[in-house]
Amino acid sequence: MLRHEIRPGRAVAGLVMLTLAAGYAADAAGAWNATWTFFAPVFLGGLWLAATVTWVSYRLRRRRKAATEASAPEPPPGGSTVAP
Repeated sequence: MLRHEIRPGRAVAGLVMLTLAAGYAADAAGAWNATWTFFAPVFLGGLWLAATVTWVSYRLRRRRKAATEASAPEPPPGGSTVAP
């Protein structure tokens, strides 16, 4: 059993931030000459992508939960599953 839910949106956001950090580090080291106008769209696009992935995964989890609840047998009246 998993200890926690998988959060793909957070993983995407983390990868975008690591990419930005690598870009800034390369720019600071002089290995790459990039302007801030390159990093702004990457940051905003990455946040948009992470939000989209989060929304899609939420919808899939919600649909899966509704499908499993619909197929589960209902408990008998009175709440007891043990016969007297």
